[in-house]
Amino acid sequence: MQLLKNLKAAFLLTALYGTAIAQAPVYSWTNLPQVKLPTFKADTFNIVKYGAKADGTTLNTESITRAITDCNSKGGGIVLIPPGLWATGPIELKSNVNLYISRAALLKFTDDKSKYALTIGEYEGRRAVRNQSPISGKDLTNIAITGEGIIDGHGDVWRAMNKDAVTDSEWKQLQASGGELSPDGRTWYPSQSYAKGAQAKNAGADQGKGVSDSQEMKDFFRPNLLVLTNCKNVLLAGTTFQNSPAWCLHTILCENLTLNGVRIRNLPNAQNGDGVDIESCTYVKVENCTVDAGDDGICIKSGKDEEGRQRGKPTAYVVVHNNVVYRAHGGFVIGSEMSGGAHDIFVSDCTFIGTDNGLRFKTVRGRGGVVENIFIKNISMSQIRGEAILFDMYYFTKAPTLAQTNGVVEIPAVDSGTPSFRKFYISNLVCDGANRAMLIRGLPEMSIRDIYLENVSIKSQIGADIIEAANISLKNVMLECAKNSPVINIENSHGITLEHVRSKNVPDLFISVNGNRSKQIKLIDSNLSDAKTPTEFKYGAEKSDLVISK
Repeated sequence: MQLLKNLKAAFLLTALYGTAIAQAPVYSWTNLPQVKLPTFKADTFNIVKYGAKADGTTLNTESITRAITDCNSKGGGIVLIPPGLWATGPIELKSNVNLYISRAALLKFTDDKSKYALTIGEYEGRRAVRNQSPISGKDLTNIAITGEGIIDGHGDVWRAMNKDAVTDSEWKQLQASGGELSPDGRTWYPSQSYAKGAQAKNAGADQGKGVSDSQEMKDFFRPNLLVLTNCKNVLLAGTTFQNSPAWCLHTILCENLTLNGVRIRNLPNAQNGDGVDIESCTYVKVENCTVDAGDDGICIKSGKDEEGRQRGKPTAYVVVHNNVVYRAHGGFVIGSEMSGGAHDIFVSDCTFIGTDNGLRFKTVRGRGGVVENIFIKNISMSQIRGEAILFDMYYFTKAPTLAQTNGVVEIPAVDSGTPSFRKFYISNLVCDGANRAMLIRGLPEMSIRDIYLENVSIKSQIGADIIEAANISLKNVMLECAKNSPVINIENSHGITLEHVRSKNVPDLFISVNGNRSKQIKLIDSNLSDAKTPTEFKYGAEKSDLVISK
């Protein structure tokens, strides 16, 4: 019988993802993906023996590089960064090397941008010109960064700053430090080189430019603090990574990747200051980590648009467990660069405090890609500034409202650039304070579908919006909404089941059904009758579209 189940599961995976992963294992909460850890020899290579000095001014790039090279050539081991303040330029890891940062050690990367060579790397899911990352590695096996010390990317000298993101005294300090202001005087650029890039049309996205074409705008191409590409058996454990120029930890096409007890510290106004970006990686575990980020906290990606679809490498077989995220744009995030897809991801026992969104799943027309088989449970949230739960297929675009179109919705054709979100299972979630409880918003041509939420309690200003969605189930959901808006708003969605969905307070309106494509909506065992106005139907929706039962 078990063999038949496995064969059936393999057949389903073949249908969903193609023959390339037909034999991939099927995972559940009782059978989570197993991630292989790297192993190292016990030999230790102390950077002091290679001439490094902890005086805060000596640039120790060469000493650290020689220690890493020697460790690698002798079969691997531990490269030790002892206690002290160690200044350095960019360093490259090598196979079989564990870079150990002692607890009282601060490894600080230089603010001299000339030490970072322009290179061809990746920016937001596409091949692009970038400055060399402070720490990088490519095509490596068995690598680690461990120890409880601190790695500082000196990102403050790289990043621009908006006037609204700092205090008046901080703004004055920025101007006094040099740099340039934007033409409208609202943005500070750290250098003339950066200003040229910021004011050039599509400088960050122009894939046709090479290194030689980009020298005059060099400072604009901020590096990510750590970039690991196509590496196997990777461990990041215990270390604090802070003050990154752009994204903090970026792993691409890696296999068997573990983050355990990592701490990430970026200021809330750190431009593009993502915490963890896991792109097109398989067999990943992120646990016991604490993230303060200027952008998304823990984020799953897989390339952008046509380039990402051609790569065709989903992020898959991921476990995210027992993490805390502060102040980020999203606590746990998928997208928006998800064109290669994502599947079999398990998130549990995480806390998000003060983030813009709690669970954030974002995409837009043109991305393509399929995101599915996402399992999430035991999530706690507090002081969420936007949505506690967000599914949005209009990222960085404006979705038309039914009021603007008089209920008439244009439905484009589905093509390779049409993204798909489906098969999300979310349970045991509590949120104490959000602006909106949830937004589930698909595209007219591609509904967000097969979303199952159970045992959810959210206190928010606004209730739940379900727009262009199909086969959505809310079971045992308690909403406490403050504003004069419907507890549940449904637009052009079908197959919606609301079972034991209740309002903790007395709402003016319980459920609003809108659009002539809203069908097959079931409301079971709610406290609908407590509302001043139980139901309303607009823009072509009919009363028969909603079935109410005990």
